[in-house]
Amino acid sequence: MRNFVTYEWFTIFIIFGTICIVLAKFTNSLRFQDFLYVVGNSKYLKIYSRQQKFIDQFDSFLFLNLALSTSIFIFFAYSAFVSPLSFELIPFSKLLLAVSTLIIIKILVERLIGSLFEIDALIDNYLFQKITFKNYSGLVLLVANLFLIYSKIRLDIIIFTAISIVCLINFMGFLTSFRSHQKSINANFFYFLLYLCALEIGPYVLLYKAIREYNA
Repeated sequence: MRNFVTYEWFTIFIIFGTICIVLAKFTNSLRFQDFLYVVGNSKYLKIYSRQQKFIDQFDSFLFLNLALSTSIFIFFAYSAFVSPLSFELIPFSKLLLAVSTLIIIKILVERLIGSLFEIDALIDNYLFQKITFKNYSGLVLLVANLFLIYSKIRLDIIIFTAISIVCLINFMGFLTSFRSHQKSINANFFYFLLYLCALEIGPYVLLYKAIREYNA
């Protein structure tokens, strides 16, 4: 086990994340089974994109794990490669709030754009695909955090491996979305580039600044 005086908090967070995943499976076991095979299989996206709601209980449970697992992973990655951090509950809660808020605001802004340009159906379908792959990444980060806390494997190996897997998952998700909406993207390529800069790259710059504040 890593030598952290307050590793109990990380254990509590991981248990809570695991409970959220179990609750997602409990609410819809068939959907959860399909969700586990979403990478490389479009069955889940085709079936459940038609059933999506503005607030989806299944995705909400997975989102809670995503926010927690991402925050823990960021904590260890920042400690390993930027500056060592000592765990404090209040600053970590601020980091968790920043991660959660960033994800939620991005989704709301994209839905607003869909409404403004009257492309709600297109945006909803795209967001469902993106949220699905992000929630799947949350499962990977949960496992990575277990290794970060309880194994003796070098931190950099675990972190780089997890980042590579998460990037691959989301890249596959991006390709899936790109293929699904290729005609619309080709016809509005300039706006697509503007979207990437404003809503896909910009928010992560803000997240980095929030992390810097955490260490201040």
